[in-house]
Amino acid sequence: MEVCYQLPVLPLDRPVPKHVLSRRGAISFSSSSSLFGAPDPRQLSQRRGAISYDSSDQTALYIRMLGDVRVRSQVGFEPERRSSHPYLCIDFRTLHSEYESHSGPERRVHRLLSFQRYLHSSRLLRGVPQQIPLHILDEDYTGQARCMLEKVGNWNFDIFRFDRLTNGNSLITLTFHLLNQYGLVELFQLDMVKLWRFLVMVQEDYHSNNPYHNAVHAADVTQAMYCYLREPMLAKSLTSYDILLGLLAAATHDLDHPGVNQPFLIKTDHYLATLYRNTSVLENHHWKSAVGLLRETGLFSHLPAEDRSRELGSLILATDISRQNEYLSRFRIHLDQNNLCLSNASHRHFILQMALKCADICNPCRPWEQSKQWSEKVTEEFFQQGDIEKKHKLEVSPLCDREMNTVGNIQIGFMTYVAEPLFAEWARFSDTRLSQTMLGHMGLNKASWGGLQQEQTPVSEETFFWYFEVPFENKDLKNDLN
Repeated sequence: MEVCYQLPVLPLDRPVPKHVLSRRGAISFSSSSSLFGAPDPRQLSQRRGAISYDSSDQTALYIRMLGDVRVRSQVGFEPERRSSHPYLCIDFRTLHSEYESHSGPERRVHRLLSFQRYLHSSRLLRGVPQQIPLHILDEDYTGQARCMLEKVGNWNFDIFRFDRLTNGNSLITLTFHLLNQYGLVELFQLDMVKLWRFLVMVQEDYHSNNPYHNAVHAADVTQAMYCYLREPMLAKSLTSYDILLGLLAAATHDLDHPGVNQPFLIKTDHYLATLYRNTSVLENHHWKSAVGLLRETGLFSHLPAEDRSRELGSLILATDISRQNEYLSRFRIHLDQNNLCLSNASHRHFILQMALKCADICNPCRPWEQSKQWSEKVTEEFFQQGDIEKKHKLEVSPLCDREMNTVGNIQIGFMTYVAEPLFAEWARFSDTRLSQTMLGHMGLNKASWGGLQQEQTPVSEETFFWYFEVPFENKDLKNDLN
């Protein structure tokens, strides 16, 4: 655990200074009384916990001793053990609860909970104690996070480090900062309490036990989306409403992702596959979940009624990788005919869709240190699905068998068949330093994975597109790969 040496160190029986009570802060303490008040950083590094004070009631919020401290992982969240897939034994139907009012007749409340909230609710019903993460309010950490936000537009922004500095709240902190930086909070007169509640609920509905599709991935996509929104072609054309939709779509594009792909939901007869008729099942669920949170918090309730839900859904649905050929072909036609007019609202919306698609799969375009981490995480999520399929005697999905595939060959295939065609067209549209940087990183990363491969058989085109449900026999797709 990293230690900040600027925190005041006081014995527990000493009065708390006013300057501490006037802000949210932390007081470090140690089991050794000789360390209380000691200015030596080497002694401070032996502190045993922290007390946090809130200026509203001037009382201690919590005390954590070392014996109760759970070490956080490097990515900023604590993974749970996965002996089996939690969603195979949970019935995700609408929860019916009765609400008895003393002033009126009994009425029934229908509430569809997200996967995450249902899981939490079922744990409480089973008597499983809730695991409360350790929160230490550390001014040095928040200071470093603020410094990072000053460079949030840099492509080498390290979202993993930012997530650690924000104690696992990277999505909330980043999205709130970007909305405020664009002046959208003031322009659309967004209620700060409703906005904060919405962002908290969004982050909570991402599954922290997913190796890849979690809130950190959502924060990374949001930061990438911000980089694209700053590109000259977009910055001079997009409206404030376009930017608001783009950032919210990025933050919620994988909301409540269960950590398995669409074919898995279909072959296990999951109710979501039936609900959405086996078409863009996950993306439809992400969209509906986001709309549900917007309605629950009333974030836009004061604005004129518009078709925001459908516009938000159109952006999120564009991230369905099985429709890659559809969007890529349309994008190529626009570029070949040079008929994109960003003063046209429908053309701006299409470019937002393409920007979100690029942001969603931009991991191969990041610097090697970050790209490698993301590659390992997404591959581990594939392999965990394969382990579940083996355990339940299901056919193992392509790319999900850890005995037959490696991180390197999966990543090389992904770059070759999915990422490179998309980012090559994006560079045609926006030929900027950022676009060339992304293509450069992807080339270097692909070479690095190739160098790490030890005579591994590459993933075939058919196998790769089978996993992502892209119709390989489509002639346009074959042209896209050439």
